[in-house]
Amino acid sequence: MTSRWASFRAGLEEFCAGPYRRTFARARREEDDLFRMVVLAEALGVPDPAAYYTAELLPALYQDFHAWHRRMGMDRSPLEHVGCC
Repeated sequence: MTSRWASFRAGLEEFCAGPYRRTFARARREEDDLFRMVVLAEALGVPDPAAYYTAELLPALYQDFHAWHRRMGMDRSPLEHVGCC
């Protein structure tokens, strides 16, 4: 009986969220891009009063940096110290 409810729940969730999956993915990507911009603001030349606190987040963002700057329309890396291209 439990497996039937679990499969019913999974089907209902797919029915409700399925059509909006692309919209959810786009919204998450835009939020991630905004977060990345806030963290990299000081390195990009924008004065950031919270740069001391966001500096420790930079290593976590470097792995996706190339995809981010390509998505933002920059052919080359805008940072001198990050040579991903």
